[in-house]
Amino acid sequence: MAIALRKKKELDKLQVAGSIVAKTLKYLQENITVGMTLKEIDAMGEDFIRSLGAEPSFKGLYGFPASVCTSLNEVCIHGVPTDIKVQEGDILGLDLGTKIDGYYGDGAVTIPIGNISKEDEDLIACSKDALYYAIENIKVGMRFKELTALLETFILGRGYVPLRDFCGHGIGKKPHEEPNIPNYLEGKPKQGPKIKNGMVFCIEPMVCQRSGKPVVWDDKWSVVSEDGLKSSHYEHTVAIIDNKAVILTEI
Repeated sequence: MAIALRKKKELDKLQVAGSIVAKTLKYLQENITVGMTLKEIDAMGEDFIRSLGAEPSFKGLYGFPASVCTSLNEVCIHGVPTDIKVQEGDILGLDLGTKIDGYYGDGAVTIPIGNISKEDEDLIACSKDALYYAIENIKVGMRFKELTALLETFILGRGYVPLRDFCGHGIGKKPHEEPNIPNYLEGKPKQGPKIKNGMVFCIEPMVCQRSGKPVVWDDKWSVVSEDGLKSSHYEHTVAIIDNKAVILTEI
């Protein structure tokens, strides 16, 4: 497994790509309103990314038809924008990527549409809190499987389960690079590659309520849990700089 170690010039470019992700997610959160269609949200995100001089890296990636993954309610990841309108009480996952000057950024949030239930607030909080908990506990020299174990333990401790078969990943000159970073542990945590200075990767807790078994809808993209319940997803691009985890997709 060859995990790239980035030099300062590369890290600076990844920071630019990540900052555009962060600005776009903030822009969408501030401007999405009840009654907008998922396609309108996608178009708004694409236009904003392009206005900042970047390309929406998801559009056409592996054949994905849009710039923003709009994962509504039970859809955990890879939701395809449609003419469905968001309604009061929905929760909406927004996942997007950017490319600028040959380098990529990637990030995601799950947001409330208007007022939501306490149950849904807790669900969203689990994915967000798991992400920040993992980032805060990253240390140079720990293994990626130890990071995975932290994520899984946190999610299970909140009474939820991680989505299986999908994972975080490295990022750089390609949108997906080594290593894979699942939210559930297979094997022992003291196995596999170690985290080193210069590495850049995406951590993305995908949280389900009762079952982590994924089901892919007929659109070939939208991933839900077999339990059919709402789910949540958060993601940051993280760089290891001077022995610290630095979030590149945060304003």
